[in-house]
Amino acid sequence: MVSISEGVLLEQFFLVVGLIGIQVVLAVYGVLIFKLIASGLSLFVLIVYGSSVSAVILAPLAVFCERSKWPRSFSPSLLAQLLFISFGGVTVFQSLMLLGIRNTSPAIASAMPNLGPGIIFTIAWIFGFEKVNLRCAYSRVKIMGTIVCLGGALMMSFLQRSPLAHSLSPHQNRLLGCVYLIAGVVLFACVMILQTAALKELPAPVTMCALTSLIGALLTALVQLLLEGKLEFKSELLPLGTLIFYALAGGAVNSLCVVFQTWAVKKRGPVLVSMFSPIGTVCSIIISAMTLGERVALGSLFGMCFMFMGLYFVLWAKNKEDYFPEDPDKEEPLLC
Repeated sequence: MVSISEGVLLEQFFLVVGLIGIQVVLAVYGVLIFKLIASGLSLFVLIVYGSSVSAVILAPLAVFCERSKWPRSFSPSLLAQLLFISFGGVTVFQSLMLLGIRNTSPAIASAMPNLGPGIIFTIAWIFGFEKVNLRCAYSRVKIMGTIVCLGGALMMSFLQRSPLAHSLSPHQNRLLGCVYLIAGVVLFACVMILQTAALKELPAPVTMCALTSLIGALLTALVQLLLEGKLEFKSELLPLGTLIFYALAGGAVNSLCVVFQTWAVKKRGPVLVSMFSPIGTVCSIIISAMTLGERVALGSLFGMCFMFMGLYFVLWAKNKEDYFPEDPDKEEPLLC
């Protein structure tokens, strides 16, 4: 028999190991994606295949685990929210991130999402979802953390030099790639805020992810048809079987991350889950150095350190607010 304390310790061990493992897997996947798009594979093909596979994998889990949470009918406002989340969070966001990876490197691309909590806080503040009291220490720390995080991102963008990555992608524009990545993170922050509102009417995150992945795949195919005048489901660079294998692997990775992180957020909250994201950047640097010969400039490393420092400032302040609900700066959590 396993005692309650042993069971709790085992659960915590599984949670920590799982969160670290997810970051390692995402780092490997990011390097693979860089190789694929650096060789000229269509971004639309990657998004359509990856999102479709994610929807297929998540759909049975949604039916089995969350069916009781589904609303009896979908209101027009919820349908509109799902449409915007799908287009912004799948079609546009993934396009921006893939363009960013192609023009920078897996290491920089994996670091940029660490801007997310600070940007979410800023946007939520602007639109009144977050109440900020400058007399409150936690509000000041969140503002300072956001500024430090953005400063680190700018430092990393301007100081990084990657001649080998440039040789893998001869049309690479590093600064433009950083702009794509930052724009993608800002868009994702907006989508997260909208998703928080939508989850109040559809309190089933796996179901929402399955729906938005499917709708996003269809919208991406429509965008490809409008922009290129054709639908393309294969690549001249890869055999169809190999492309399907990569799509299945990518869909499985994304689905695993969604399911495990959703469980982790329910168990320990979004702050703990977010604290593990810098591990993915470190893993990406190591894997890129081993497989691509990628080298990260010293100034860029300092920028990453500032970004991580700012991230933890924001997360620390959010965590402290959760412990002090009577604080006048307390608000609905938007970092889930």
